[in-house]
Amino acid sequence: MEITTFYDSEGRAVCYLDDDGQSIFLHDGEPVAWLSDQGIHTYGGTHLGWFEDGWVFNANGDRMLFTENASGGPARPLRQARPLRDARRIRPPKKAREARPTKPIRSLFWAAADDPALWALTHPAIIGPTM
Repeated sequence: MEITTFYDSEGRAVCYLDDDGQSIFLHDGEPVAWLSDQGIHTYGGTHLGWFEDGWVFNANGDRMLFTENASGGPARPLRQARPLRDARRIRPPKKAREARPTKPIRSLFWAAADDPALWALTHPAIIGPTM
């Protein structure tokens, strides 16, 4: 599997899915989440959303991030250049996953810029590693 870059609603490359198909890292090498059966969880076990059809969407069905192969959804901005990836840091142990909520109907809207799930994926130092 290849590395998949995730872009935000402004086209910035904010994180990536590692070639293991499970681990999500920031470009500075910080592990932020992991993927299991389309569900995305923090290492603290919090469910953040789903990854499907090239989109990461939240509990309301709003789109948070996209990949270059995303299909459907809202208009996507031009993708900006990816930053260089630093060496990956060691992933913390995975805590028990909280139950996933029922998958919502996907909307055609972007998630709000202050969506906690989006911030957990893109600014984990502000939210905290165990969200």
